[in-house]
Amino acid sequence: MSDNKLQVIPLGGLGEFGMHMMALRYGDDIIVIDAGMMFPEDELLGVDIVTPDLTFLKENRERVRALFLTHGHEDHIGAVAFFLAEFDVPVYATAFTLSLVERRIEEYDLDRDVRLRPVKPKQFIEAGTFKVEFVHVTHSIVSAVALAVTTPVGVVVHTGDFKVDPTPTDNELFDLHTLADYGKRGVLLLLSDSTNADRPGYSESERAVRPRFEDIFNRSEQKLIISCFSSSIHRLQQIIDLSQEFGRKVAIVGRSMISVTEIAHNHGLLEIPDGLLIRPQDVAEAKPSRVTVVISGTQGEPMSALSRVAVDNHKNISVKSGDTVVLSSRIIPGNEKTIFRMIDHLAKRGADVMYGSMNPPLHVSGHGSSEELRLVLNLVRPKYFVPIHGEYRQLSKHARLAEHLRTVGLEETFVLETGDVLELDTNSARKAGRVTVGRVCIDSGAAGEVVGDMVIRDRRVLSEDGIVLPILAINRHTGKIESAPELVSRGFALESDAAFMRAARESVMKTLEGSNEEEKTDWGVMKEKIRADLKRFINREAERRPLIFPVILEI
Repeated sequence: MSDNKLQVIPLGGLGEFGMHMMALRYGDDIIVIDAGMMFPEDELLGVDIVTPDLTFLKENRERVRALFLTHGHEDHIGAVAFFLAEFDVPVYATAFTLSLVERRIEEYDLDRDVRLRPVKPKQFIEAGTFKVEFVHVTHSIVSAVALAVTTPVGVVVHTGDFKVDPTPTDNELFDLHTLADYGKRGVLLLLSDSTNADRPGYSESERAVRPRFEDIFNRSEQKLIISCFSSSIHRLQQIIDLSQEFGRKVAIVGRSMISVTEIAHNHGLLEIPDGLLIRPQDVAEAKPSRVTVVISGTQGEPMSALSRVAVDNHKNISVKSGDTVVLSSRIIPGNEKTIFRMIDHLAKRGADVMYGSMNPPLHVSGHGSSEELRLVLNLVRPKYFVPIHGEYRQLSKHARLAEHLRTVGLEETFVLETGDVLELDTNSARKAGRVTVGRVCIDSGAAGEVVGDMVIRDRRVLSEDGIVLPILAINRHTGKIESAPELVSRGFALESDAAFMRAARESVMKTLEGSNEEEKTDWGVMKEKIRADLKRFINREAERRPLIFPVILEI
């Protein structure tokens, strides 16, 4: 590349949801914005998470100067540990975001200390030829920022994820003034969140959920169980405030919910009155009308806290007739089946389950709708514009929102996809080829192969440890096991060891015997329990990791 050109290189997150990562390169300097993950599709058997392919950055290892993070959602920080395993560079983000990063890094054994550098909004950081200012924005998670990057050829504004909330619960307003100041001075390129570009109007303020919650607290005569995303600190604060007003103690349940709540409280971002919290194990002894349970598991994940409560398999929390269960989150496309199955179980227990669209709402989006996107475009008035964060339909819709700016200086809009290279100088911009991009499948903390086709990875897994299929027949109406489970294996090193296979079958039987009748009628829960328990057994006894794919036959 020419030394006087700026390259903008999306390594993930354009044309797809999640796995956000963007590289800016000028001369011998590269900075990286965000390092996110995404959850695998069902077809990627055995894969826990998916992260961006870092080939381009590895090829330019000596040029990478720093990693900047916009906020603490997993699709923006979930791959930080894997990035830091390759690059010994400082990581700049707000203190809360870095605390979430630290929690993820602790799960992986990095062989050196990492350089986490907390930054506050309005603070400037220099990295090579780049000068980066952090700009506070409002989003569904606290301490979110946009980045204004001054380069030798002009200013690049990266919005991160945002919505323009006029009444945030923490009263920390979106810093539109700073964006407008950059717009007056001149912005070369705007990179802006497109997640809700196909939604008209404005996204509702976080405070819009309070009237609905007040009504729920007023009407609920028994235990109140509320599930929301653990990162929704604003939502948690409102639940805590209302619980105090209505004389309810609060129990926080679920590993992620407890962890994020502690971090937010330690940073002064979540106010919890003294004496309000009770332990989950004390809920059963408390008067139901005086308890609020805040629990993780909004998406019906088979082994999440709320899913276990739904089938009466949680050691501390149970649902009784007359209890109210609230799902204060959106139903992520693809999760409908598991969520509604969980809701069915809760309804069978006599709970009043509240979910979905309502007015006033139970949940509001953390991303700006079309009018908010247009507002940011009007304030920044960039010379060039690239929509980011979304599938192609959102990116193209966002590009059309910018057409009116052609009368006030917008020269061109580029709809890029992951891997495209945009090259700019002070007078021009053009697409300049592609770099190597792809997906890395992560299985239980170990980096897998780059997968262009899932068949490649399946063949690799099968060639290493084979496949084991626990097969069992269950009566769909009674949950009764009709016959002893069978284990069918192919390419599994111990398939000829009769004693080992007999012990493995006994492990499956123990899982079945330890499950209640309601769990046995929920195939999703049973498959996950069998897979997890058998995986642990085989790994413990034989140090093998075959692909385990439970098959349940309905009789």
